[in-house]
Amino acid sequence: MINVITYGTFDLIHRGHINILKRAKDQGDFLIVGLSTDEFNELKNKKSYYTYEERKFILESIKFVDLVIPENSWDQKVLDIKKFKINKFVMGDDWKGKFDFLINECQVLYLSRTENISTTKIKEDLKDFNL
Repeated sequence: MINVITYGTFDLIHRGHINILKRAKDQGDFLIVGLSTDEFNELKNKKSYYTYEERKFILESIKFVDLVIPENSWDQKVLDIKKFKINKFVMGDDWKGKFDFLINECQVLYLSRTENISTTKIKEDLKDFNL
C-alpha cells in the first residue's frame, strides 16, 4: 500500500483544492491530509473563514481524502511521515524546494497549482461584491 500525505489550511474549498487532492490521491492508495489547526494558523498569521472543525468536516466529505489529521506545527511532518508510514509527500508547487529536507524520509512531489484560482483570489473577488 502506498500512503500519501499533504498539508494545508484548505479554507474556502475550491476546484484548485479538489484538483490537488485528486492528484495527490492518484499518487497512491491512501491519502492523509494534515489540516492546519486554528492555533497553528494564528502562529502563521493566517486567518481562516471556517474553523478547523468546519474545514475538517468538509475535507472528510471529499472522496479523495481518507484521513484528516491536525497540523499543529511546522516540525511535525517528519513525525507524521514515520507514524503513518508515508511513501509520498505532496504539496503544491508554490512550496517547491521548501520540503526537500524530507527526501530522506519519503518521495517529495510538488504538483502544479490550478491556474487562476486561490483562496486569496476568492477573498479579493468577494470584496468587489461588498459582502
